[in-house]
Amino acid sequence: MKEQTLRWLKSLGPGMITAALVFGPSKMTITSKLGAVYGYSLLWIVVVAILFMAVFTAMSTRIGVATDRSLLASVKQKWGNGASVAMGLGVFLVATSFQAGNSIGLGIALGELYDTSPVPWIIIFNGLGIGLLFFRSFYSVLERTMILLIFLMLFSFITTLFWADPDPVKIVKGFTTPVIPEGSQGLIIAFMASCFSIVGALYQSYLIQERIRINPALRNTRNDSSTGIILLGVMCSIVIICAAAILNPKGIAVNSATDMAKALEPIFGENASTVFLVGLFGAAFSSLIGNASVGGTLLGDALGMGSNFSSKSVRYLVALVMIVGASIAIRFGKLPLELIVFAQSVTIFVVPFIGTAIYMVGNDRKIMGDKVNSPLVKVVAGIGLLVIFGLAIINSKELFFNNPLFK
Repeated sequence: MKEQTLRWLKSLGPGMITAALVFGPSKMTITSKLGAVYGYSLLWIVVVAILFMAVFTAMSTRIGVATDRSLLASVKQKWGNGASVAMGLGVFLVATSFQAGNSIGLGIALGELYDTSPVPWIIIFNGLGIGLLFFRSFYSVLERTMILLIFLMLFSFITTLFWADPDPVKIVKGFTTPVIPEGSQGLIIAFMASCFSIVGALYQSYLIQERIRINPALRNTRNDSSTGIILLGVMCSIVIICAAAILNPKGIAVNSATDMAKALEPIFGENASTVFLVGLFGAAFSSLIGNASVGGTLLGDALGMGSNFSSKSVRYLVALVMIVGASIAIRFGKLPLELIVFAQSVTIFVVPFIGTAIYMVGNDRKIMGDKVNSPLVKVVAGIGLLVIFGLAIINSKELFFNNPLFK
């Protein structure tokens, strides 16, 4: 029993990395706002998003185990080199565009914590992130760092939850009674689009293959992606519940994750604010490293440099994502609107294609063998794919028809 538990714990790494890179400062802002504005009523949306995310992440895990080829190599085999390059370049552009937000979130969290400018912290921790790339076994360092940051975030948010003293009856109702309050559609769409992260699911296959490359015996052992995704849902739920218990009754607005921390201080004292800021730091630093790793690895693979984490070319591309993101954060202090629009534009076109590619490869028995999608997975993932296309259509309408930059 003890040996089985140990093997299970060792299998958690890739799923935990995916959870940590998805749960960034933007996720904390959205979840804080959901609870602050709509109370407990939208907790059910976490279950929906996590269900689809878990299905696609598990599919990507099986793809990583079933074949020695990377997912982009499978895409190249099925649809040609152009499709592979488009996916890799698209992910790189999105990762680089949003990397500034991770740097800003990290700088603000530590700046608020120590009452300093965010700039030195942005430089220090991007430097630390780049330094981690050049450890001999970058994957092992990445895995341990992400697991540590996940537990740091869990400690922070559970402690905040204890202070918040939420209403258990309203929590149960929020999870079990789906409602869409008036005016909440925009936040629901934003949460679904960010929590049901197809790019994060795609990266899972690379993490699994890197893990197997280091230790080939792991191909035939359990590779658990579900626990990390469930923890992602737990963290989202806790932040919504805390905001619902603390901010919603007082009508306190939240426009950023640091607003949540500031709102805690007059109610529960400086310690509560500090603990929440520690969680925000964990979210920002984990996304800073994870997001850059996704962008660099996928571009390296698309350009024929391979996806091996020990490759210098891949590490340089990961470092490039960090450097560009940090430079934008220091120069502007926030994400420029034009950059957000650019990233959203690329995301709208790339994400549905990635989701379709994962689904089609997962259904291909020649590639997957006995790990091909089951009939149930085909149905649930097919519904998830419709959700992805629906979100893309809605976001296209908002971006291209309701955005002042296009008028």
